[in-house]
Amino acid sequence: MFRVLEANTADELWLKAAEWFLPGGVATHQASRCGDTAEVLHAALSLVDPRQRWIASRAPAINPAFALAEVIWIVNGRNDSGLLNFFNPKLPEFAGKGESYHGAYGFRLRRHFGIDQLNNAYRALSVNSESRQIVMQIWDSCSDLPADDGCPRSEDIPCNILSLLKIRDGILEWTQIMRSNDLVLGMPHNIVQFTSLHEIMAGWLGVGLGGYHHFIDSLHLYARDAPVSERMAPQELPKNDESFALPKKESDVAFVVLNKLVDALATPAANLEGMLEAFHKAELPLALQSWAAVLTADALRRRGAKHEVETVMAQCSNLCLARMFERWLERKARQ
Repeated sequence: MFRVLEANTADELWLKAAEWFLPGGVATHQASRCGDTAEVLHAALSLVDPRQRWIASRAPAINPAFALAEVIWIVNGRNDSGLLNFFNPKLPEFAGKGESYHGAYGFRLRRHFGIDQLNNAYRALSVNSESRQIVMQIWDSCSDLPADDGCPRSEDIPCNILSLLKIRDGILEWTQIMRSNDLVLGMPHNIVQFTSLHEIMAGWLGVGLGGYHHFIDSLHLYARDAPVSERMAPQELPKNDESFALPKKESDVAFVVLNKLVDALATPAANLEGMLEAFHKAELPLALQSWAAVLTADALRRRGAKHEVETVMAQCSNLCLARMFERWLERKARQ
């Protein structure tokens, strides 16, 4: 049977899903290659307002800079590991220690199959908004099915399988299909990733932003993260009112600018002056300027530039993002 949830915000949706893993909830025990889990099969989660994509109530707090860097990495079709590892040095423990990531979502969507699926979906929907054939594939059976001995072919097998896009009544509906989703580590980031693609595509097409639907065949909580009650810390979060739904040409330019900025921030040779110069040179729409502020502030934090972090974050106009980053700083201060 399906387990179905709906909420206006991702934070509310996550808290509702987490309740499945409380004592007396519907989750059942399931072993896995990464350790014991509690699992809920066939979860269908609907997010009414995809702009409210940030999950603040997960403990410990997530790093919004890493989540934004992932989106930029995906939009630019990248699979190199260095950028993400800078913003999340623990990532290689889960995804492997090579120079690239096998299951990189952006590379799969824009390069892996020999076509740019994002561009193709945009062009098709631009001329036929009633189409039911817009399916963007991430899973590649040749690369991702387990070997004959049952072992994974990589440490980084994609959890997201495909995306289904439909325009109805002038709004874009997005359905994301997942084979597997970790409630604590994966789900908060996956929702940011694909609701961001959803909003970007709506801007390209000049249509409204409809519901985001997140179907998970195996939603699970690892034993290392139990009990789930210790991961639930309900928070008040300002509404995210800034939109980066832009016409395609403007959007493409903005994400090239962001791509250059994150590379400048993450390079091992970066210094304080160079990072600040890259930030101030990045000409971006207001909503994406807030992204740039969060990314730059976290890069500065990693280099011990506390005063400059405060100066840069003063230029973040997005109160929701600012609160997410504040929670991240509070977490780091306690460590």
